[in-house]
Amino acid sequence: MNQDTASLTASLVDVYSESGHEQDVTDAVDAALRVLGHLTVDRDGDAVVARTSWGHAERVVLAGHLDTVPPADNLPSRREGDVLHGLGTADMKGGIAVMLKLAASVTSSTRDITYVFYDGEEVEAERNGLLRLTRNHPDWLTADFAVLLEPTDAIVEGGCQGTMRVNVHVPGVRAHSARSWMGTNAIHAAGAVLDRLRAYEPRQPEVDGLRFREGLNAVGIAGGVAGNVVPGECVVTVNYRFAPDRTPEDAEEHLRELFEGFDVVVTDSAPGARPGLQHPAARAFADAIGGTPRAKFGWTDVAQFAALGVPAVNFGPGDPHVAHTAGEWVSVAQLIECEAKLSAWLTG
Repeated sequence: MNQDTASLTASLVDVYSESGHEQDVTDAVDAALRVLGHLTVDRDGDAVVARTSWGHAERVVLAGHLDTVPPADNLPSRREGDVLHGLGTADMKGGIAVMLKLAASVTSSTRDITYVFYDGEEVEAERNGLLRLTRNHPDWLTADFAVLLEPTDAIVEGGCQGTMRVNVHVPGVRAHSARSWMGTNAIHAAGAVLDRLRAYEPRQPEVDGLRFREGLNAVGIAGGVAGNVVPGECVVTVNYRFAPDRTPEDAEEHLRELFEGFDVVVTDSAPGARPGLQHPAARAFADAIGGTPRAKFGWTDVAQFAALGVPAVNFGPGDPHVAHTAGEWVSVAQLIECEAKLSAWLTG
């Protein structure tokens, strides 16, 4: 905790924390927070919540996830000048480092502060640590406003897309490949599903003044049982990223219409969140940070806070376009910038 923000980010990156393996980094964060006398620290599994109790009328949450996607030969971290490379530098151990530095340095404020560090964000919704906290300890998350330190290039990003994964089941008739005319090849028939995806034109709706871009993509395909068997089934897995003017029910209906004639099974779903920048707390935060807010392309836990009735925005260090890539990186200058702007906002 005595390191500068860039060095602390590197230390966090070097603690392996792929989704499902967050215990080591959670233990480190927990231990670092418990020595800070102005915070009350609680833990639920691999999620840690630290809160001030200064008695102010307003409470804000700073939140971030501790897990990363699987490594891509990008561990340990390495620094080249102003750039720190490595798994999770952008998404989102840079944001976690900023939160830890603020937790240590902001010992008085015009508002009370809750710091939320949680597990399981990069996987299916049911494993999300913040969702678990909303079920087990909703009182820990009570607040008037929340900031998710997701990578936004130090620009306020409003709302988030919803996400849905479905399996499109394509039937066939199994047969010996030497007598293929006696069967129907399900993998060949899946071409109709791929044709619909190739022809699809995603929407770009404007929601509360921000432009969102939807996406619909095949992200997996499975079929075949042996090298001499005509497959009797093929499954195409499709991910739909939908704008927050649609509910998950709307999204599911849309996909069932698009893939009419096929069996569509929803395997994972999470709602989006409208930008909400018209809320006084969100507007005041955006004004304090400066710049022109934009839409968040991707799903973040602003949706979880929206479901709790807490207005929330995304703001953190790192380019979201490099998240999950083998070449992930974060600018040291941006780490410093985000810490400084959030500190100024918190201390008023």
